[in-house]
Amino acid sequence: MSWRATVLTLFPEMFPGPLGQSLAGRALERGLWSLDAADIRAAATDRHGTVDDTPFGGGAGMVMRADILATALAGVADDRPAIFLTPRGRPLTQAVVQRLAVGPGAILLCGRYEGIDQRLIEAAELEEISVGDYVLSGGEPAAIVLLDACVRLLPGVMGAAASADDESFSAGLLEYPHYTRPAEWQGRRVPEVLLSGHHAAVAAWRRAEAERITRERRPDLWAAYTASALVASATQSP
Repeated sequence: MSWRATVLTLFPEMFPGPLGQSLAGRALERGLWSLDAADIRAAATDRHGTVDDTPFGGGAGMVMRADILATALAGVADDRPAIFLTPRGRPLTQAVVQRLAVGPGAILLCGRYEGIDQRLIEAAELEEISVGDYVLSGGEPAAIVLLDACVRLLPGVMGAAASADDESFSAGLLEYPHYTRPAEWQGRRVPEVLLSGHHAAVAAWRRAEAERITRERRPDLWAAYTASALVASATQSP
């Protein structure tokens, strides 16, 4: 059975969007995964397709109603995790992506306006995930990011499965720099070690560069990486 994604959205026409192109698009055509965009307004109970209302306690904007969303969710719910894309969610990390990619798929709820009624989040036990510390106009772009990250890890999607082994975050580090022909361009030469044919030296250079870049650009990742290395070293000590 292929990996199945269902997106609950007010704008189903936004899908597949970029997911219909490149790796994800070819995998979709081959049946390696499936995508269904379900219109939340289909669950509305009035002729206007109303899905939101003013917030209790006052304030600007509108809030998506729990009863409407519950009906929409019930129409697609199964054993897949139900995820709400929100800036206040836990960060989307490669570890989260890997966990979702080995499962049966995901149901993604895309909010709009000021958000959704908290009672729906609690009743449906939605997993709240954020794609970054910024605010989007809706959950749809975030859903595309999450799905793209998951789909590329599915068996048969990437041309060379090993190409994911050295990517950023795969080992707790950012990825090392890449170079290709020509060996010299605008006075800039490829590092000599990469031309040496010495595989051990190349591997050592790449690891050192990954560590340097992580240390300089993401001190949070570097702290976690060094802490895990210390724990591993202590575990292996006699």
